[in-house]
Amino acid sequence: MAVDALAGLSVCAFPAVIVAGVLVLSSVRIVNQWERGLKFTLGKFSGMAEPGVAFVIPIVQSLRTVDTRILTIDIPKQEVMTKDNVPMGVNGVVFFKVEDPEKAVLKIQDYHYSVSQYAQTALRDVVGSKEMDAVLSNRDEVADEIKSIVDKETVEWGIDVTNIKIQDIELPADMKRIMAKQAEAERDKRAKIIESEGELMASEKVAQAAALLAKTPGGLHLKTLLTISNVAAFDGNSIVFVTPVELLEAMKGVAGLTGATKKKGE
Repeated sequence: MAVDALAGLSVCAFPAVIVAGVLVLSSVRIVNQWERGLKFTLGKFSGMAEPGVAFVIPIVQSLRTVDTRILTIDIPKQEVMTKDNVPMGVNGVVFFKVEDPEKAVLKIQDYHYSVSQYAQTALRDVVGSKEMDAVLSNRDEVADEIKSIVDKETVEWGIDVTNIKIQDIELPADMKRIMAKQAEAERDKRAKIIESEGELMASEKVAQAAALLAKTPGGLHLKTLLTISNVAAFDGNSIVFVTPVELLEAMKGVAGLTGATKKKGE
């Protein structure tokens, strides 16, 4: 009789042990190193759970974990009209992390979605207030201005925006062609200026060389001989002889004196 009673007690206790084991296991929660846990008792926030093992009362309490690592959100391409009425498509990326998990969960419904939407709005506002050239040449400044606006608003949600980057700026095809023509004209202008400056410098050096040769006795004669030597170095039977201008002028002078003498003799 006692054995039957013990057997009946064992049969009744076994389900209770199973239920107790299930309740104990369901009360154990693991919080990873990069997470923070928020405990809720009957729907009310009751404390934080640090990384490691956390215990909750089944049915009565619940635990929600929040990732505190740096998270990334893409800003979809936004069609924006700049200050000088140029349409462009701009997209970017937002880097942020949760500084205060309590605020991020209790003050905002979905902080991922909220940060994304606010970043899109700030991007349209900032790009729309600037001219096309400023957006193209100062991407970092535009990104910093967007970050300042988003960070100022999201700090109340326990969010820290660490960085915002502009990834791509898309312009209309007609505007690209116009900019290509402008760049080509600018390069052509610089090339002509450089060529003109080179010719000016060359002419100055030639003038200095001519002045030096004119002042040096026999300088032009030596230059002429050097030129003949350089020409003779090439294969061929023709040699070009360069007559100095001074020799021609001397010959003209002699011819003039001879003519004057003849006239006097007549």
